[in-house]
Amino acid sequence: MATITLRPGRERPVIQRHPWVFSGAIDSVRGDPVDGEPVDVLAPSGDWLARGLWSGSSQIRARLCTWDPNQHLDDEWLRDGIARAVSGRAGLADGEGGACRLVFSESDGLPGLIVDRYGDYLTVQIVTQGMEARRGALIRALADLLAPRGIYERSDADMREKEGLPPAEGLIWGEEPPAQIVVRPAAAPGSPVPPPHLIADLRAGQKTGTYLDQSINRARVAAYCRGADVLDCFCYSGGFSAYAARAGATGLTLIDSSLAALDMARQNLDLNEIATPADYVEGNVFKVLRAYRAEGRRFDVIVLDPPKFAQSQGQVNHATRGYKDINWLAMQLLRPGGTLATFSCSGLISPDLFQKVVFGASVDAKRDVQIIERLGQSPDHPILLTFPESEYLKGFVCRVW
Repeated sequence: MATITLRPGRERPVIQRHPWVFSGAIDSVRGDPVDGEPVDVLAPSGDWLARGLWSGSSQIRARLCTWDPNQHLDDEWLRDGIARAVSGRAGLADGEGGACRLVFSESDGLPGLIVDRYGDYLTVQIVTQGMEARRGALIRALADLLAPRGIYERSDADMREKEGLPPAEGLIWGEEPPAQIVVRPAAAPGSPVPPPHLIADLRAGQKTGTYLDQSINRARVAAYCRGADVLDCFCYSGGFSAYAARAGATGLTLIDSSLAALDMARQNLDLNEIATPADYVEGNVFKVLRAYRAEGRRFDVIVLDPPKFAQSQGQVNHATRGYKDINWLAMQLLRPGGTLATFSCSGLISPDLFQKVVFGASVDAKRDVQIIERLGQSPDHPILLTFPESEYLKGFVCRVW
């Protein structure tokens, strides 16, 4: 087996079980590792530290999978890892049409593998050399352990490119999923609002079909929506609006730049027999909010769930300006005592930085703002303590005076 020896002073993250070894941390490589094959990681002293999977084209040269020298990264390891991840989601989305994430990459010790369940179908993302080299074994394990009707691949093309892999998408096992599938996301513990049925598009929808990471947050935000006029910004398929209506919202305004997304949102509200009056607005959220401010529009609850603003470290400053702008606008559109549910899914924006951005927006809006809840990704997207990068979704429920 090939070995990596780290530069002096670079062993600490590995000892603390961070799963990434960057090219700059490597002093030397002994042997000629092939992409996807196991490599041992050694301290500058030569002591064994960990074992991972090699990727010669990526800045992350090795993705660590075990700190046990007796653990081989073979098919049995892969199958056991998938089984453990699945067992950790027991009860989250059981029953017909249940939808949740079953494997969350590094957080589940399987770097580069994401598996989502949508009823009888699975979607997968295979985005590292290590998982690509084990494609056949992982498909067999998923088929055997979960017995789906079909497995559809939705691998992120940008991430695969960074690993030196070609794009990959399409059916890889069993039956082709329908163009749209009706699912029921995980229920929030103790919530009086049962999760609505939602449409997922496994072949062309966002992420691997829809946004599963907001399932619990939608129920939490719905708790503030009884008798409320709700503005749902960046609404995509209307998940927040569907929950809000079921909780007793009296009016809904849904904004998205995609007409196709708004059509799906309309279908979701119809699917759940929601009679709450709803306006569907196609447009740029920043521009629409400015127009509403000029018109003197006011709302009781505003949801801000924008797409990722920061794709790289160089975009962080631009992203914070964007987050501040939409929060500043939303605060001006809320009635006194209204509720703002604001989110960031940019992993490069830390919870502390996001709070500072919302603070700055409150000062500029001249509104008193209280954080009454802190929200994060649903429990099927666990945060590995030794891998803080796995905490990407953060949100605040705020009262705005």
